[in-house]
Amino acid sequence: MANTATAQAQVEARRARIASLLDRPLDPAAAGEAELTDDQFEFLVAEAQDLYFNELAWEELTDEESVSGGHLTELVFPGFLAFIEALLNDSAPDDSQVLARPHPEVVEELLVFLSEQHIELAGKLERGVDSERIVWARVMTQSLIDLVLYRLHDLDDAEREVVEAAG
Repeated sequence: MANTATAQAQVEARRARIASLLDRPLDPAAAGEAELTDDQFEFLVAEAQDLYFNELAWEELTDEESVSGGHLTELVFPGFLAFIEALLNDSAPDDSQVLARPHPEVVEELLVFLSEQHIELAGKLERGVDSERIVWARVMTQSLIDLVLYRLHDLDDAEREVVEAAG
């Protein structure tokens, strides 16, 4: 498993790159009023990790979202990204009996997890493991980190286009 400090540094580098491209600081996501217990936090992280691995495995089996030049990351990980959006939801319908409870701290933990996966996949390639699956999983995981950062920092479509155009 990758070093957590290295993974965190990679996330911060991606965050800094986005902020630089947009020429503005990225505002931290607002946390909800209700704190999670350690068990709740671990449960949410584990569920998201399962989604990541399951959706990655499904794409490997079906190759459904493959296009010339790669895979469509947003279509490979729809459940994972929906889970991220639910964790960041900060509004509830007016007639709701329950307040919105965003948990960006869980999303931050998942960014480190994704970065660890990216580093692990890169390490396999450096050790000479020759696998097309590893190559595309690494590329999609890097893209997934950016997609999660876009959601965490509430980038609009125009801002996403600026970042994507920079490559």
